[in-house]
Amino acid sequence: MSDAHSQSTGATGEGSPRTETRGETTERSSESWIDRLRIAVGWKSSAAALRADLESALEETTPTEDGGFSTEERDMIRNILRLRETRVDDVMIARAEIEGIDEDTTLDRVVLRFMDSGHSRMPVYRDSLDEAVGMIHIRDLMSHIARASSVDRDGAPSLDLARADLTLRIADTDLVRPVLFVPASMPATDLLARMQANRIQMALVIDEYGGVEGLASLEDIVETVVGDIEDEHDEEEAAAIVATGPGQWVADARADLDEVAAAIDFDLAGIGLDEDVETLGGLVVSLVGHVPAIGETLRFEELGAYSVEVLDADARRLKRLRLVRVETVGA
Repeated sequence: MSDAHSQSTGATGEGSPRTETRGETTERSSESWIDRLRIAVGWKSSAAALRADLESALEETTPTEDGGFSTEERDMIRNILRLRETRVDDVMIARAEIEGIDEDTTLDRVVLRFMDSGHSRMPVYRDSLDEAVGMIHIRDLMSHIARASSVDRDGAPSLDLARADLTLRIADTDLVRPVLFVPASMPATDLLARMQANRIQMALVIDEYGGVEGLASLEDIVETVVGDIEDEHDEEEAAAIVATGPGQWVADARADLDEVAAAIDFDLAGIGLDEDVETLGGLVVSLVGHVPAIGETLRFEELGAYSVEVLDADARRLKRLRLVRVETVGA
């Protein structure tokens, strides 16, 4: 999207008082016309009243009415109205899900990482993600390789990939672009404005100590308004929780608690969860007090007849879990 530019209207100086007066009169007339229109349609002039009018219109009209909002329009307008209450930590992905790359990685490995991840951008760090130095874009990488491989054959441009030195490290090139660093509490609308102003579509979310706790992209913010955006390279995601037998389920540790509760028919909201716990993995870690190891089977009073078995995990996070309704299996 190109930047918007203001344009001078060519107003005259102090030597043209009649033109100034005419301009002021026109402005007042225009404002009065808008006010009259608002009064005619029954909408008040304040921003709060306009927001209330929009919300009322969304509730009162139906897609079948003449001129009524379609279902898609209603959802999008509601999302826009809620956007001002959305914070960066509502749209970011967690640190454990960030796929970054060390600046000492050679270009051939960078190509493979992009191929495996399916991303177009990745954060670049020195030693650890907490020492992020920027990001790398696959387009810049491909352009670098193409320039290094460019040859002239019989007057026609061609490529000789053997000429490109893919043993160079990222740090030895000029491929690293800047990235934004923002707090988790920042309103998503403010981040959107900063991304537009700086033409940077990736932000690393930092905590009060300067450590990286998440990543937010322009696409993440836009999706809060228009819904999920998938391209031809996105693979259809498997269900977060799947029944594997009577009273048994296998779940991604990132499965949303509402989805888990619906699948196993158990009221998770009634067990007194911390408001920051939103996933099944987060629930298990909060109940046990640490990240359990693969193979551990856990029982919690809060989960009643359900046990949790750790199928996949690493030292920092849970990845896959099995839920079992014990009384069903023992019957």
